[in-house]
Amino acid sequence: MNPLNSLASAAPNRSPALAETAGPVGYTVTDREATRQAREQQVGQRPGTLNVREEAMKPRLFLMAYDENTFIEEEYTDRYDELLVWLRDHPELKHWIDVRGYGDLALMEQLMHDFGLHPLQMEDVLNDYQRAKVEVFDDHRLFMVSRMTDFTRNLEIDDDQLSLFTGPNYVLSFQDDYDDCLDSLRTRIRSNFSTLRRRPMLYLAYALTDVVLDHYYPTMAAIGDYIEELEEAIFADKRPRRLLNRILRIKKDVVRFRRLVYPERDKIAEILRLPDEVMPEELKIFYRDAYDHAIQALDLAESYRDNISSLTDLYLSDQGNRMNEVMKVLTIISTIFIPLSFVVGLYGMNFQHDDGHGHVLPLNMPELYKPWGYPMVLGLMFIVVMIQLVYFYRKGWLTNR
Repeated sequence: MNPLNSLASAAPNRSPALAETAGPVGYTVTDREATRQAREQQVGQRPGTLNVREEAMKPRLFLMAYDENTFIEEEYTDRYDELLVWLRDHPELKHWIDVRGYGDLALMEQLMHDFGLHPLQMEDVLNDYQRAKVEVFDDHRLFMVSRMTDFTRNLEIDDDQLSLFTGPNYVLSFQDDYDDCLDSLRTRIRSNFSTLRRRPMLYLAYALTDVVLDHYYPTMAAIGDYIEELEEAIFADKRPRRLLNRILRIKKDVVRFRRLVYPERDKIAEILRLPDEVMPEELKIFYRDAYDHAIQALDLAESYRDNISSLTDLYLSDQGNRMNEVMKVLTIISTIFIPLSFVVGLYGMNFQHDDGHGHVLPLNMPELYKPWGYPMVLGLMFIVVMIQLVYFYRKGWLTNR
């Protein structure tokens, strides 16, 4: 039986055990992008209504058809009818239909109809900010969502949604951008020696999930390198501007990354609990390995979050130490001038030398009228300053000890 015809004629329903509420519940409300998209939602519209954002890219359609001895790769952009004809004429091959870009609502609706996709699931695809999850059709097909991540040149985590639909002889993937992290998998499929071409179709769905998980590690490595740079910058003699802002921004990115990985771990755990007729036991061993990868990514995220919290405390502590050094210098300078100010203030008092009738007043600061009075006062002030400097030096206040 033609798989496309059978899928189009079926009326798929979501599995009650795995179904999630569509719409705003799936959004991460603390994320700025999710908040922006939530504002764009048309309140009160019928569930399953498809909407395409105005800035969405024009869809490009790519096909990889293969088996153990055959491999065909072609782009079918603006040739969707030809793609359908190929799929129906070659049911013996395995197909990866890769849709990049959502900017054609008519095409999205046609794909939904021809592949028998549920409107609520297609709505999740086009909303493009769903948490990682898995859902099961009544006919044992799967709908899976993953989040692809990258650490951009702007030192921010960029993530894109990868949506997968599995079928008897195909995997249908959706993403909103032309660039992704899946080129290594495409290279493996092109290879004549790839075991992937000999495995069942569900293995391709696993391989796509595994590549997404593996790409978390370069993202985390880039974040780790950046955290080390920030730590070195804290102790630099000349700090970069707005260093604390950078620390707080990477902290937000790590929290966001952690929020992306948690649902991925839960999704894989849900897959491992699926019955064997949905997910064969021989494939679950691969998902167990992917589950380990998700746990490791979470451990890294937790470690980086703790490091950044320590980094913030370290920055504030070092900032306080630097302020204390400044205050110490100012205090030393003030301490040196206190006795000098006392001396000059004392000798600045305007006492009269006589009583105005020619009688000398001997107790009214007679040293003011000594011939060596001024040099003697300067010498006294110099001696006081030197005594203070020697005392401060012995205390270590004039050094970096």
